Amino acid sequence: MKKIVRDPREKRKVRIRKKIQGTPERPRMSVFRSSRHIYVQIVDDTTGRTLTSASSLTKDFREKGGKGEGIEAAKVVGAVIAEKAQENKIEKVVFDRNGYLYHGRIKALADAAREKGLKF
Repeated sequence: MKKIVRDPREKRKVRIRKKIQGTPERPRMSVFRSSRHIYVQIVDDTTGRTLTSASSLTKDFREKGGKGEGIEAAKVVGAVIAEKAQENKIEKVVFDRNGYLYHGRIKALADAAREKGLKF
């Protein structure tokens, strides 16, 4: 039988998700990055509902002056998600980097969200 080899990011993702879970008081902020875009959503895991989301493809992103991709786009998306969270009365979240290493676009998004008042 052939052994199934998992992607290193998938291994980290499973290991992280065992430890963190979003609650109504402190939902989970999950990040996904593709080669061109970055997506983030705030999820309440007890009900399985997405409370709010933002990405580098949304109208809010373009209204904030976001262009292109990379670290600058991640900063704008981080600011947008923080503002949307505050509109929904969410102040604290649990950060789920989804197995990605904490540098580059992931770090830029997290730092921008913290600057706008999101606590994690």
